[in-house]
Order: sequence, then C-alpha cells, then structure tokens
Amino acid sequence: MRLDKYLKISRIIKRRTVANEACDAGRVTVNGKTARASYDVKVGDVIEIAMGTHPIKAEIVSINEYAKKDEASLMYKIIN
Repeated sequence: MRLDKYLKISRIIKRRTVANEACDAGRVTVNGKTARASYDVKVGDVIEIAMGTHPIKAEIVSINEYAKKDEASLMYKIIN
C-alpha cells in the first residue's frame, strides 16, 4: 500500500492530500530515510512524521485496505 494512503486509512493524517504534501515537503521518513508518497509500506516499517510541535514515530503493525474508526489505531504502534 502507498505511504500516503496508509497514513490516511490509519488516521495518522486526516486527508490523503495532506499526507501527500507532507511527503513532498520531506517531513515523513520511513526507516530513517525520507520517503515519497508512492513508497510501498510493509509491516515492521517505522514511520516518523515531523508536523507541528509533536513529531510522531510509529511502527506499522498491520496493513488493511479499509479500516473503521475503531480499527484504525490498531494498524500502528506509537514509539517514544
């Protein structure tokens, strides 16, 4: 699954266009490397997002094409 689509479905970022713009601006890294929106995410990847005052670091636990609001937070694990 594409990185921008994963960020939207997992509800880490609210809109896919915002996720796409964040990737283009270099604010999203996967496994320590800046990633483009078309990057193909895999289970176990570590995503870091530097937006606002609180950077987010999360590990991908599962990949689903569709996720309800309750299931979205189960797709990733926040790392401190």
